[in-house]
Amino acid sequence: RVSIETHQLLMFIAAGWLLNLTPGPDVLYIVSNALRSGTRAGIVAGLGITAGCFVHIFAAAVGVGALLATSATAFTVLKWLGAAYLLWMGVRMLFSRAGGGNGAAIAAAQAAPRQQASLRAVFLGGFWTNVLNPKVAIFFLAFVPQFIAPATQNKALAFVLLGVLFNVNAIPVNALWALAASWMARRVGAVQRGMHWLDRVAGAMFIGFGLKLAFTDQPSA
Repeated sequence: RVSIETHQLLMFIAAGWLLNLTPGPDVLYIVSNALRSGTRAGIVAGLGITAGCFVHIFAAAVGVGALLATSATAFTVLKWLGAAYLLWMGVRMLFSRAGGGNGAAIAAAQAAPRQQASLRAVFLGGFWTNVLNPKVAIFFLAFVPQFIAPATQNKALAFVLLGVLFNVNAIPVNALWALAASWMARRVGAVQRGMHWLDRVAGAMFIGFGLKLAFTDQPSA
């Protein structure tokens, strides 16, 4: 039986949207390709990133199932590692420097000469960038289990369902980033300021999730 409380599900959806709106390596990949090769390339880049995330979701679900079958010590280790990772991300984003980082990278992408890239290469680039990035796996292991109710019997299945929901919700957000690339190219300064504030909001949210994970008795709660 899979048990996911309604308020937890709504919080998960809202958090997922905010996280996907927050500029990061995935957003930079989407926007950079959209600026260089057009909106379609940006959308394909987002689909490649989503496909790569599915690999981590299923791999992490298998890992969660294995941990459930081993020991409480393994759960404790996962809990504290996940909490430390979320807190580190939150502090880094909360105190990020305005006018640099992601905004500067997008400005550089906007200044680069426009070129038509192979859509297959763009898709595979997004896919392998995520599959080969261990931070993506760590994120899913730290973030998703917090929204699974303790009474859930099949936690691995609940993990997969939430992970799939996270990825499906990310598709329209990624497409919006690709569509917004032309607007962003004309307003780099405004984009840098907006990204800075998004980083702060998401950083505070990450710190909250990290503290919640650190002070819970069950890391899957």
